[in-house]
Amino acid sequence: MQVVIKYFHHRFVNPLKQFIYDSRSIGIILLSCTIISLLISNIVSTKTIYLQLLEFNFLNSADTTNTFGLLSFPNTPLLFINDLLMTFFFFLAGMEIKRELIVGELASLKNAVLPISAAIGGMIAPAIIFYILNYQTNFQSGWGIPMATDIAFTLGVASLLGNKVPLSLKVFVTALAIIDDLGAIIIIALFYGVVIHFKYLILSTLIVLLILLLNKILRKFSILQIILGILLWYSTFHSGIHATVSGVILAFCVPTNQLQKYEHRLRIPVYFIILPLFVLANTAIELPQNCLSYINNSLSWGIIAGLFLGKPMGICLVVFLMTQLKWASLPNAVSRLQLFGASVLCGIGFTMSIFVTTLAFESNAAINTGKIAILIASTLSMIVGYTILRIIKPKSV
Repeated sequence: MQVVIKYFHHRFVNPLKQFIYDSRSIGIILLSCTIISLLISNIVSTKTIYLQLLEFNFLNSADTTNTFGLLSFPNTPLLFINDLLMTFFFFLAGMEIKRELIVGELASLKNAVLPISAAIGGMIAPAIIFYILNYQTNFQSGWGIPMATDIAFTLGVASLLGNKVPLSLKVFVTALAIIDDLGAIIIIALFYGVVIHFKYLILSTLIVLLILLLNKILRKFSILQIILGILLWYSTFHSGIHATVSGVILAFCVPTNQLQKYEHRLRIPVYFIILPLFVLANTAIELPQNCLSYINNSLSWGIIAGLFLGKPMGICLVVFLMTQLKWASLPNAVSRLQLFGASVLCGIGFTMSIFVTTLAFESNAAINTGKIAILIASTLSMIVGYTILRIIKPKSV
């Protein structure tokens, strides 16, 4: 029996563990889920069932939006994934942000000033480009779509390059993407909610204060705070602010000494269950026959230009100004060309960009057009960024 168990571990368990803890694996899984979802959504025999399944009303309720009614929840698989499950993703992202701000690369002003400035430049430039191309159109509200960087995909591609990408550059990109995520979260909270219901907003505030009080009394983050976190999600869901923001708020309530514990527990279910489900559900796009003409509009060009051109433009311009003014210096052993290649990789918007797209528009046609444009821009950024970093010789220390 022991021989069978050892064989099973050797043949299946150990390779699975190696795959899960490989930094490239999440990018491979998300890319695979995208391809699978697109295939299912465009095969005649499966697309109708698949698309109907995502919109299936399992609570038999006519209202699928944030409501003022008692005990109202997301009532379709798509809303359940986007409004509830993705809260765990934001909880994990919030803890990563807090850790970096307190004990990580962003804790020191000297180390933080360049990635923070670069992240801000990398958010503003794409938004401006999108806004200019979509000014006074029905798509104007989508300016937040090209602002985000997908940290998992970006670092996954960077990992494929091995020692071609110096550790200091990976740290810089990680810090930049974390600030980028924080910016996207703030934008979602401020600009992509619905009408604010102040009764639930006040309730959310009281719950947060109670969580902080329990932290002081218990000196740890326990099951009581987690239960209150569930109530916080519910009150935020009804407040008009997007429900996933509650995940970030709760993350910032977790004591610093327990961040690593909860990050470790959540990392595998979030990256290997929740994010793949999100991708499967949100890339279920029925591609039209005239796909190129379908996306030949200001919305698509705004997203593609924003992510593929605006991201590296904003990042590199800010880095150039900061280094020329001697307010910051380039990461150790990193050349300007390497930093440019990394900034192109930051145009991989994917998860957060798709998420903002679902919030920015009500029309399925606009949402699908936006998703297709994100896939195109992210693919271009992935290929070009990878190629640049591949052909550039590492800078000698």
